[in-house]
Amino acid sequence: MRKYFSTIFMFAFVAFTFGKEACKKSDIYLEAGGNGLFGSVNYERQLTKVPGLGARIGIGFYSENSFYLTIPVGINYLFRLRNPKSFIDAGLGVTWTQIDGKLFGDSKNSNGEHFVSFIPSIGYRRHTSKDLMWRINVTPVANKYGLVPWLGASIGKRF
Repeated sequence: MRKYFSTIFMFAFVAFTFGKEACKKSDIYLEAGGNGLFGSVNYERQLTKVPGLGARIGIGFYSENSFYLTIPVGINYLFRLRNPKSFIDAGLGVTWTQIDGKLFGDSKNSNGEHFVSFIPSIGYRRHTSKDLMWRINVTPVANKYGLVPWLGASIGKRF
């Protein structure tokens, strides 16, 4: 457990302190589905001078009769399309999950276990002229219970 939180802390430290540029490089957004599983609030930072490599961290939840905590972290790369505000957003994420049963299944396990899901993603992202961002993506969830197809949608503010 300690190594998961140490990794998350180091990831967040690098993401939050990597460079100060004049252009808007940070996003804070709400995500339905996606890496946070059912819902999450995320901070993302572009690590390059122009949109390209980015890092994210968030806090989220999922529900199986009650709410359970998720902590999504990940990296992504924005591939610019013809429109300079449109991108293909491809990434790899890891989500730590507290669980009292089988995620996306029906288990009688109630020992309060914790585990990690690996979540690749690919989708479309748009930055608007009013410093908003939105995206839709495909985010299959791979964990010890198998592979589950999943989707995500995000909307947030750039600063």
